[in-house]
Amino acid sequence: MQAAGMSSGVVGVVLCGALLHASWNAMVKSRPDTFLVTVLVAGAAGVWCAIGLPFVPAPAAASWPYIAASTAVQLAYYALLVAAYRGSDMSRAYPLMRGSAPLLVALASGPLIGETLNITQWLALACICGGILSLYLSGRAGVQVAGAGRSTAFALLTACMIAAFTLIDGAGVRLSGSSLAYTMWIFMLTGAGLVLWTARSHRGRLWPYARANWRIAVFGGLANLGSYSLALWAMTQAPVAAVAALRETSILFAVAIAALILHEKVSKTRLAAVTLVALGAVAMRLA
Repeated sequence: MQAAGMSSGVVGVVLCGALLHASWNAMVKSRPDTFLVTVLVAGAAGVWCAIGLPFVPAPAAASWPYIAASTAVQLAYYALLVAAYRGSDMSRAYPLMRGSAPLLVALASGPLIGETLNITQWLALACICGGILSLYLSGRAGVQVAGAGRSTAFALLTACMIAAFTLIDGAGVRLSGSSLAYTMWIFMLTGAGLVLWTARSHRGRLWPYARANWRIAVFGGLANLGSYSLALWAMTQAPVAAVAALRETSILFAVAIAALILHEKVSKTRLAAVTLVALGAVAMRLA
């Protein structure tokens, strides 16, 4: 199936989701204990979903296998995300994992879900991925960081998980009859799994940590849920690969947050790469 273009409304929704995604990732990276804050954000999103699920229709039966598969993959994603951030700056790890994922989605979406991009959309995808990966390479230039190779491996594995659950959810949400209900079930199940795992492996730490960082739980959980809810809705309106690529313009916001809030150094080379990402986003809208 040949991919169609994206309307201005869909583009705006995806960009709002991208901002929310970069925001909750910055919350994770800004805290000294990346594991606990990641669990806190995911668990809070699950709580929000548990509260809201009685007020939305149940997903169609055909989508439940996709919900189960996505939950399993997202649990692996969170574990790898923590490992990737543990040994690397956000401005290095984030571009690598987010830049690789949409390319994997685009390559796999044809044979797996029958969607193909047109030439202009492939060029836009190349701009977005090229700009994001350039950010990663500029971050590595002349810098030797202990454990960098291990962090790079975790970032690439994280990208594979992102691509996997994007493809699963791109297909599943179209069968669900309700993109919001589909998203909420995934977040509730994923959050519950992470909290139970953490409660067992970090006995006595999670609840005191949650009480001390409740603001991050509230706002991070909402940002996490809102980001993916908007993306999944967009996938019901536009090709999965196009939405996945445009969503990764979150790197524009992530670099700004890294520079202005986390006080990470952002070079002129990185700014040029961000410009390439922005041009890709414009091209995707015009494709």
